[in-house]
Amino acid sequence: MAQVLSQLPKTNDKRVIVGPSTSDDAGVYELSSEVALVQTVDFFTPVVDDPYLFGKIAAVNSLSDVWAMGAEPITALSIAAFPIKTVGAELCTEILRGGAQILAEHGVALLGGHTVEDEQLKFGYAVTGIVHPKKVITNAGAKVGDALVLTKRLGTGIISSALKRKKASQEAIEAATASMLQPNKAVAKIMQQLQVNAATDITGFGLLGHAFQMAKASKVTLKIYSEKLLALPQVFELLADGIKTKADRTNSEYLGDAVEFAAKVDVLTRSLMLDPQTSGGMLVSLAKDKLEKFLTELHTAGVEATECGEVLPLEDKLLKVEYGKI
Repeated sequence: MAQVLSQLPKTNDKRVIVGPSTSDDAGVYELSSEVALVQTVDFFTPVVDDPYLFGKIAAVNSLSDVWAMGAEPITALSIAAFPIKTVGAELCTEILRGGAQILAEHGVALLGGHTVEDEQLKFGYAVTGIVHPKKVITNAGAKVGDALVLTKRLGTGIISSALKRKKASQEAIEAATASMLQPNKAVAKIMQQLQVNAATDITGFGLLGHAFQMAKASKVTLKIYSEKLLALPQVFELLADGIKTKADRTNSEYLGDAVEFAAKVDVLTRSLMLDPQTSGGMLVSLAKDKLEKFLTELHTAGVEATECGEVLPLEDKLLKVEYGKI
């Protein structure tokens, strides 16, 4: 897909603050000296069995791209592909109801949407937000010497795959669902208050894929310490049992030779870092003198955040994964 998108004509509009070139979480367009428009779209197949919860997760996931830019989501349009003749109207209604509930909780106006019949159920939102043009947080601002912080545990993709195979424990399902339902709104607010240098939310490309995009956009190398990463319950047991998503392969192919693993970083940990996340946490790059306050405020807000790496001058590899702790 990257090869296809690279063939599209590039925009020369000077009002575009963030476009597709840096693979950021959302596009940003300057409306005035005080207001910039933030736009994103995301939809996917079910990751849980409960349709109401799926709708809620889809909404949180879609809003997260706006929060990742340090912006405030204000409106949304639903995007639904429903096999309504197969699953029935009630199930589809529950999905829409769950999503609408989350939008209402965060003051986001649902303006409408578009629905088609499809054999494979898919659901999500196109979301619009606003932010001051000078306060946009992108994935291109990581600076040498910064600390890296990750704000959620990893492994939602693995657990979702295990759920489909009926191999996920109730503990794992509940933990993954709670994680996917946790909004990144508090993280966005604290990022703005402390003026972090860069951020991205971890979704389909996994931790390594989104870290790669940040490193490439910022023209730096990111060093990640594998032992600092936190996993959801049962994830390593499921990986050892051979359960993973197809993105374990495709995300690895996407990275190519851009990542260097220390010899002690085992294959299970590598898969954890490649696992596609639904409504994942934020990877944040900020000055080290702000790190303690950032972590304290996140923990006070109920966010399970951990320092997971640092930003280095650009080397031959954009990503370096070390064994051990910082």
